[in-house]
Amino acid sequence: MRMRRAHVPPAQVAPRGLGVRPAVRRGPAKRRQRWPGGSVTQGRVQGSAEMPTGDPRALASEKREEPQPPADRATRSLPPSPACGVSLGQGSELSAPWALSVEGGWALPSGSSRFGKCPFVVYQLALFPRWESSHYDVVVGVLSARNNRELRNVIRSTWLKHLIQHPTLSRRVLVKFIIGARGCDVPVEDREDPYSCRLLNITNPVLNQEIEAFGLSEDTSSGLSEDRVVSVSFRVLYPIVITSLGVFHDASDVGFQRNITVKLYQAEQEEALFVARFSPPSCGVQVNKLWYKPVEQFILPESFEGTIVWESQDLQGLVSRNLHKVTVNDGGGVLRVITAGEGSLPHEFMEGVEGVAGGFIYTIQEGDALLRSLRSRPGRLADHTRSLRMEDASLEEESGVYGDIVFVDVVDTYRNVPAKLLNFYKWTVETTSFDLLLKTDDDCYIDLEAVFNRIAHKNLDGPNFWWGKLNWAVDRTGKWQELEYPSPAYPAFACGSGYVVSKDIVHWLASNAGRLKTYQGEDVSMGIWMAAIGPRRYQDGLWLCEKTCASGMLSSPQYSARELTALWDLKELCGDPCQCAAR
Repeated sequence: MRMRRAHVPPAQVAPRGLGVRPAVRRGPAKRRQRWPGGSVTQGRVQGSAEMPTGDPRALASEKREEPQPPADRATRSLPPSPACGVSLGQGSELSAPWALSVEGGWALPSGSSRFGKCPFVVYQLALFPRWESSHYDVVVGVLSARNNRELRNVIRSTWLKHLIQHPTLSRRVLVKFIIGARGCDVPVEDREDPYSCRLLNITNPVLNQEIEAFGLSEDTSSGLSEDRVVSVSFRVLYPIVITSLGVFHDASDVGFQRNITVKLYQAEQEEALFVARFSPPSCGVQVNKLWYKPVEQFILPESFEGTIVWESQDLQGLVSRNLHKVTVNDGGGVLRVITAGEGSLPHEFMEGVEGVAGGFIYTIQEGDALLRSLRSRPGRLADHTRSLRMEDASLEEESGVYGDIVFVDVVDTYRNVPAKLLNFYKWTVETTSFDLLLKTDDDCYIDLEAVFNRIAHKNLDGPNFWWGKLNWAVDRTGKWQELEYPSPAYPAFACGSGYVVSKDIVHWLASNAGRLKTYQGEDVSMGIWMAAIGPRRYQDGLWLCEKTCASGMLSSPQYSARELTALWDLKELCGDPCQCAAR
């Protein structure tokens, strides 16, 4: 029989992506500022270090993947230096600590010999200083995955650079990338899904034979219950083919005396994939304590989620059992029964009680490929562990250069993004004084100047305040699959490309972080959390939820690094990221 592959909607791509450059000031030496290579007094540079000579622009250009410093007065004026130490001349001073005053020449802090290319490091620290003011109008948190360095660098060379060079906004905004401190120690190929860190724990798979999914023990009675509709949900962890659907045998039947319909639904679909109907003249084949009928064979792929529903067409109920009173054969780990207690409920168009009133027979697809994958798992794990160490080192180096990353104590996976955000709220409250917090992602276009203009124009401020574009829909499949929230609609939530909340809300979230339940995404989690306090909501269509370009937009998600660069090139050339008006 020719098999068809069940349709599974493609996974959607979720949205994802400032440092502050103080102006040069002259004045007496003040408090000391810390940095990784030594110390700088907010005034004169202290100490020197021997470093290689060379043209700073030539050295900087060697790192093509890194953002280049702006061609402003500070960078144009730096000449080669024989020692790459401190030679600003009598009376030349630095403001805190890396907005360089370069009339006299070079500037480096003490203890900086660990840097191999002094001019480039001077550029980086000049562009992305570690100095932070005592208060900010807005803190911007940019959710970023550990391996998204290219997107972070594009941001540093586009809207972050624009902010740093802005004459008034540069001191009013603090921007930090939010990154999980630990990577998932399970290779992607060995996870149940690419969005979590849960091991696909298949052991001793049952290959080349048919498997009964459910069964009753020998001493289990099989009388009728009062339930006329019963359903059970399951998730496929490795491809299977269902060959038959079945119903439990009724010990009181002489032969088969009932009328029952069994249907298999795919999650989020109201039309059954296939149906088996049982009646006295057409009862199928009895195997053990079940009656089975064959169905059209579909390959159910990895991550398929389905629900089997048994419906009695008679006045009497079904022979049904609680899930805890049946034997589940998962074929060695290729499927999992999903229960309401685990947080995933039968879909809203289903009726009846959770349980089992029969079963199904299935086979495991591509068994040889599964065995090869299991045998190669130890080597894959060793390679992944080495990659994690390299990733840790790269992030440490990136953080040391730019100083714009907050590492939160979370394993960095998509399912943990809500926890990343809560940890960032705690960090912000503990370390920063601010009025508003803007959250965005590292693959988003953001126009902070437009955000500030709109705040002023619309008087968008005050306590208990939430500004964004609101949504309500619940997804049951794919990347944004909701496993915990049972209702068909969420409380209103702002889409994740960008939204702004007042500091009192951030303080409330930070103080309650240990008690707040996280859901599938940070945006919907935020909406559910906000339902508890009822903030003043400001709906604004200029926070775009889809990858589109609109004049005056405040944010737009799901761009590649190349696309973000193109948007900002157009904005700088024409003042509009979407088009250039005819001249």
